[in-house]
Amino acid sequence: MKIKVTVLRRDFNKDLADKYCKNPVTACSRFSDGQEFVLESMDQPAGFCYWAWQDVYPVIFTLSRGGDFGQWMKDPASNIACCSDGIRPVIFEIRRLD
Repeated sequence: MKIKVTVLRRDFNKDLADKYCKNPVTACSRFSDGQEFVLESMDQPAGFCYWAWQDVYPVIFTLSRGGDFGQWMKDPASNIACCSDGIRPVIFEIRRLD
């Protein structure tokens, strides 16, 4: 099954960055809002952040194996997930393409 991963938004918690980060940081520069990845295998796409991949992989795996998120989502073949960077999280829509 094909899976599409779309970057919905790159957030930045400046207050936390100012308080906790040793060096200046900004919103994640690895991704762009609206960027899309279409997966035809379970391999990490080129250019995809390793840490973000680890965070969203369980959702990708579930959808690729026919599972769904109908308990929470209007479209059960999709889910919203994010990377675990609390300073500059990236929010993704993950959708199974039929």
